[in-house]
Amino acid sequence: MNGLYAVAKRVVDVVGAAAGLVLLAPLFIVCAAAIKLDSPGPVFYRGTRLGRGRVSFRTYKFRSMYADVDDSAHAEYLRQTLTSEPDETATMFKLVDDDRVTRVGRILRRWSIDELPQLINVLRGEMSLVGPRPEVPYALDVYEPWQYRRFEVLPGMTGLWQVSGRALLSPRQMLELDCRYVLDRSFHLDAWILLRTIPAVASRVGSA
Repeated sequence: MNGLYAVAKRVVDVVGAAAGLVLLAPLFIVCAAAIKLDSPGPVFYRGTRLGRGRVSFRTYKFRSMYADVDDSAHAEYLRQTLTSEPDETATMFKLVDDDRVTRVGRILRRWSIDELPQLINVLRGEMSLVGPRPEVPYALDVYEPWQYRRFEVLPGMTGLWQVSGRALLSPRQMLELDCRYVLDRSFHLDAWILLRTIPAVASRVGSA
């Protein structure tokens, strides 16, 4: 069953990513033009992320921040939230009105359009359509042993946490859902997540 699931998942990834890149080509052109007109710098952001087995790779996203920004604020945000107990105030550290984000970048992020170039990573076999989110290397500085389970599978463009609360969740709660996905992954769960992704993005919140 595991072998059949892995093969079927890869087929869906390749077909879905290829079709998505073709169908979304006009949107990519519009986004590229808007990014270049809004601020100096490249159209794409290529950041180092950790995938299955903690192997690093370059992820593709539309650039939503000013070029050459400092990641220290985000690193501190992760340190605070990952070392705090999850509760109703877990989002108190969330970066709000981040001045590193461009005007166009705010629009791209609001509708998760900045993530669409990761379809390239899916075609390359570095990511899947569904899986845990790709992790930034500096987050491992405060990881607990149980959280490493998320690296047992390919990271995904969408996942369980994206359709279970999105912006209302802290990084620690996102990790809990990523690890839950690894334990519960199946054809049915992947299909459910894919079907729930568009409504979750449209609502900008997600569903419980």
